[in-house]
Amino acid sequence: MSQPRIPVTVVTGFLGAGKTTLLASLIRQSRQRRLAILVNEFGEVSIDGALLRDTDSEQVEIHDLAHGLVAYDDDEDFLPAMQAIWQRRALVDHVLIETSGLALPSAVMARLQSPELAPYFVLDATLAVVDTPLLLADDFAAGAVGDMFQQQLSCADIVVLNKIDALDDQALLTAESRVRAASPSIRFIELAFEAKLDTRLTLGLHLHEAGADRQRHYGPIASMPGPGFRPLTDQTALDGHSHGGGAAHSHGLATHKHFHEQDPGWQSFTIKSPDAQDGERLRAAVATIAREQPLLRIKGFAMPIDGLGRLLIQGVRTRIELTHAPAATPARQAQLVFIGYHPNRASVVERLRELTGTTWR
Repeated sequence: MSQPRIPVTVVTGFLGAGKTTLLASLIRQSRQRRLAILVNEFGEVSIDGALLRDTDSEQVEIHDLAHGLVAYDDDEDFLPAMQAIWQRRALVDHVLIETSGLALPSAVMARLQSPELAPYFVLDATLAVVDTPLLLADDFAAGAVGDMFQQQLSCADIVVLNKIDALDDQALLTAESRVRAASPSIRFIELAFEAKLDTRLTLGLHLHEAGADRQRHYGPIASMPGPGFRPLTDQTALDGHSHGGGAAHSHGLATHKHFHEQDPGWQSFTIKSPDAQDGERLRAAVATIAREQPLLRIKGFAMPIDGLGRLLIQGVRTRIELTHAPAATPARQAQLVFIGYHPNRASVVERLRELTGTTWR
């Protein structure tokens, strides 16, 4: 008798949407589920993985996948990580995969349909997390940012409206209308008050299991020009994913690698300091730099002057937050990851040194 497949939830969303915070909340609420989480980041340092480890749950195992290329054809880590999870299947109830903020979930979705993984894993749902204030401010309306945002929504079963605590009912209705207009095939829209989601609305939904009325799916083929998609011969592995009755659509490998090959202006770099930092001075410095440089996302850790816990920096555009938090592993040096469109690393280093009065490199 074959063993049941492990359900997989893919979490996507643009830079700073709040994916990691929502995952941390799900970990805390899922004490009865044994979770395996794959964290993919656009950058050489895994800040998000460290944040999730701070939830200190014995029921969770976390895997860091670097460089933002999760499940793409030259990603050498994704398949071994999933195979290792299957080998420990007696200890894993559900897999969560967090894609980088500049990636599409379609590569993961396609790899889950591959012969290597389809017998063992099944896509449960794809969640797209949205920074709702930025959506309402039309920050995703056009350009490279708008294109990526639109493609992430088009892959989603569920959209999670995040950062909504200060918004009134009319603003929420407007946000929902914009999401529906951008991607009519989305099945559900959920609200995340205080960055929290009910696990009953996000895990164990079985949205991709086989059904008699399943839709036709498309897959990639190398022999065709352009996007290179045709209807797949074997539809059974795709589990009837219909996006609420929408037409046939592709789950191909048009991921962030292609996005960056077409537009190499997206850059990520890490800047480090061996010095302890004054929290407010560091926050003010990062906020100043965010106004001066074309930065979309800033995140990282620093050692506080008092030596207790660590400072956590989270920035989306010019909105910079700093918290002084306890940590299972205290920071031994400051590490800040900057992601943006044509930012100047040397200028960022120089300004950090000037504004904080500490060493950065």
